[in-house]
Amino acid sequence: MYRTLAAALFCALTIALPASARDVRTDLSSQLDAQLQTNRERYDIAGQAVLVAHNGQVLYQGASGERDPATHAPATVDSIFTAQSMAKLLTSTLVMQLVDQGKVDLDAPASRYVPDLPAVWQAIAVRDFLNHSSGIGEYYDRVDNRLLSKGYTGVAPDLAAALKVAAAAPMQFATGSRVQYTQANYLVLTALLEAHYRKPYPAIARERILQPLKMASTSWGVASVPTQRAAVAYTGKDGMLQPANEEPWPDYGWGHADLQTTVGDMNRFLQALATGKLLRTATLERLWQPQKLSGGGSNFFSTGWDTTRSDGYTQVGHDGGTRVRARLAYKDTLASGYWIFVYLTNGSARNVWSSTLVESTMAVAAPEEFPRTVLSEQLIVYALDEDADAAHAMRDRLRDDTRIAGSELERAINASGYAIRESLGARKALKVFSLNTELYPDSANAWDSLAECHAALGEKETADRLYAKSKALAKPSR
Repeated sequence: MYRTLAAALFCALTIALPASARDVRTDLSSQLDAQLQTNRERYDIAGQAVLVAHNGQVLYQGASGERDPATHAPATVDSIFTAQSMAKLLTSTLVMQLVDQGKVDLDAPASRYVPDLPAVWQAIAVRDFLNHSSGIGEYYDRVDNRLLSKGYTGVAPDLAAALKVAAAAPMQFATGSRVQYTQANYLVLTALLEAHYRKPYPAIARERILQPLKMASTSWGVASVPTQRAAVAYTGKDGMLQPANEEPWPDYGWGHADLQTTVGDMNRFLQALATGKLLRTATLERLWQPQKLSGGGSNFFSTGWDTTRSDGYTQVGHDGGTRVRARLAYKDTLASGYWIFVYLTNGSARNVWSSTLVESTMAVAAPEEFPRTVLSEQLIVYALDEDADAAHAMRDRLRDDTRIAGSELERAINASGYAIRESLGARKALKVFSLNTELYPDSANAWDSLAECHAALGEKETADRLYAKSKALAKPSR
């Protein structure tokens, strides 16, 4: 089956599309149905729902598996999934609306807008809280899946107390120098919004986003979801599915977690952003530019949105742990065209990365637009293929492939190797990392990644030898 899928993906790059729009839609639906089934079998996904849209038109909606494996209730496109940190996209949008209106300056200290912000944070800009580059500490610990606040015997009683808990922790790094994903950053933004609107956060989000967009299936907390539509959260442990049994977040944490939603509602939200219904698209495009870090390089968050630039597209979105992801992709400007991909699951035995799942749908829906996602899918198929001749065929294909430039191809293969290692195991990933060293024998990074994979397998002698080779290649020539 995997070899058949690989052949289909390669052919998709060269064959002509069917003549009629109806044929295109039918063909795409059958291909995406097949991809969902493949993903479910590969990663043992409990239940899933997927939506793909292009320039405002929904091209595909589909679901498979079980929203509640305990009762074998099937997942549907109307099932409500726990989306957790995708809640941050609502919070970011609410802040961006204030920026669009000239009421918030991202480069001004958040203390200008947040009364009684802890003294140690007074100089930190709003942008750094949005982009997780503030350097502040966390306000909770997860122990045995329970939410515990540092310095408290239980959960901090309110937002002000939670902020004090986080402020008591030492700064993790100099503000703006690097990135550390921290829920406490979004507590500050929640406080900013509540101070501006003088209302609780949920009321603000409902009035400014959920109600205008008719996102009637979106809320916070599992308790808010009708039992007959709830996709019960599962997680993988020792390669098996088991109930996640996640403790609910306190309501003051809803600006960063505990979102419950459907593929349809997330599509409404992203469509509204792409078409300027929530704020001006020119403002969005400006705010989705990379933040330069003082420690070097660019932040992969842009105003709180997980951002990549690949295949000529700016791709923005967010995940909710490993289970869900939403992604909006556009070239140059939103007016020039955009794609939306929403992939919601209620867990997998292998805890597969949500980015891997989204990219598998991108590879099927628009292979000519997103060749890197096609490569990712091809490498997964290759990693699972036990045919000894597969390496020669894959190496030849990649050497002949002109869609991705050499240095970019090396990085793309490396990134796929790590994704495969995480979801399918280091032994499968070893094939991909080895392939990269064959294609790029002078790359210190390729050999380092291969060494790391051998180390993960407990093969210390081999790992040490490969680490030494990597270090030798990394030394500047005299």
